[in-house]
Amino acid sequence: MPQSTNYDVVILGSGPAGLQAAIHAARRKVSVLLLGKETKSSLFHAHVENFCCLFNVKGEDMLNVGRQQAINFGTEMLEEDVLHVAPDGPVFKISTESGHEIETRTLIIATGTTRNKLGVSGEKEFLGRGVSYCVECDANFYKGEDIAVVGSASAAVSGALTMLDYAATVHLICTELEVSQALEKQLKDSDVVIHEGEKVHEIKGGENVKELILADGKTVPVTGVFIELGAKGVMELATHLGVQLDDQMKYIQTNKQMETNVPGVFAAGDICGPPWQMAKAVGEGCVAGLGAASFAKKSGR
Repeated sequence: MPQSTNYDVVILGSGPAGLQAAIHAARRKVSVLLLGKETKSSLFHAHVENFCCLFNVKGEDMLNVGRQQAINFGTEMLEEDVLHVAPDGPVFKISTESGHEIETRTLIIATGTTRNKLGVSGEKEFLGRGVSYCVECDANFYKGEDIAVVGSASAAVSGALTMLDYAATVHLICTELEVSQALEKQLKDSDVVIHEGEKVHEIKGGENVKELILADGKTVPVTGVFIELGAKGVMELATHLGVQLDDQMKYIQTNKQMETNVPGVFAAGDICGPPWQMAKAVGEGCVAGLGAASFAKKSGR
């Protein structure tokens, strides 16, 4: 539970980039909140052998040490996914999956990059012809149609709820819901058709998507399939913030100070593109944390 609703710096992402940003920002004596689930970091299940000054170390152990360091310097932690973030005058407003509403002068995006795909027949073939990885970007194309959202975490559930404003019927295909009780209740009180305990076996169609085939053989007729296999990704966040992405619309563009094109918004780590190395993430997190703290102090005068 956050102790406040207003912070100087809010960091999205609790991996090595986010933790290093939190450590350096908090040491500059500004109020810092770090949002994100440690277990969702790609480092959590890794073994690290190529980080300077450390031999074979478990990623989980490194994250635990980093969290404690950040807390010791004054960082507050909230293990929740972010559902929405948008500018509001001189601040940024953030909504989390359990309903917390938070304001911050400065934002650091260090959410990593989602590289998960379903890996089923038809997924690649129908990309752009019914298959999408961004509800916020493509919802408007499916007004009055039957669609499905695939995924078990906050991005999928919030995406399904969003699509209720556009589609005739919204199906949610998930193995097991992995969201807060508040978000789960909102989902189950809605008109979303929930297929819990199901997996997608195949995406079929002609010129465009026409149906999903589930693992148990059940057919779900849809014209759109939104694949949302994690927390909110770079596309969704960038849509609301106006943050500039690269030419492939995959990564956030920053300068050497890890500043984006939006004043007060910084980014660090995998979300800024390859190489996928912890050393890069930590270095960028350091620069972003220092820069965000300085920006917050100046804007607070």
